[in-house]
Amino acid sequence: MTQTLVILAHPNLEVSRVNRRWQQELLQHPQEITVHELYTEYPDWQIDVEREQRLLEQYDTVILQFPLYWYSYPPLLKKWMDDVFAYGWAYGSTGDRLQGKSFGLSMSIGNTQTSYLPDGSVSFTVEQLIAPFKASLHHVGAIELPYFAFFGASFQATDEQVEQSAADYIRYILQSSPVVEQK
Repeated sequence: MTQTLVILAHPNLEVSRVNRRWQQELLQHPQEITVHELYTEYPDWQIDVEREQRLLEQYDTVILQFPLYWYSYPPLLKKWMDDVFAYGWAYGSTGDRLQGKSFGLSMSIGNTQTSYLPDGSVSFTVEQLIAPFKASLHHVGAIELPYFAFFGASFQATDEQVEQSAADYIRYILQSSPVVEQK
């Protein structure tokens, strides 16, 4: 079985119920999953681009795990993508290192799933909010996997739901055809 690389980007993992629980579950599968925590690796935000590129080159499947807040992703993950997905490496006439690699998003989302319907309180769907990721993946020739999401992470989720999400998340990663978690 090929390992999956999980790029974990949570700026305050210690206080996160969902992402911290997911991290604990991921670490129980070291033969199948490698966890790479951006905020731990780069507390000074000085990303070692060559190191990150070499890391990505080792994996066929990469999951970007983060909390969706302010309808986007954490700023260090944005910087990581800006720096690592470089011209001449990820795209351009000689940039083909991410072509054919599978990328998925795993997000904890504070509000309820119904809030992310066209007539919900957010007025945008998750699919619409993750369009920049999709465009970036398309641009570098990567394969987009279905996203995994846990809704209600901020205050509505029960301990049982968080536990179930951890089991569902591992299944999402280990399955050849991941599916979106529905609540």
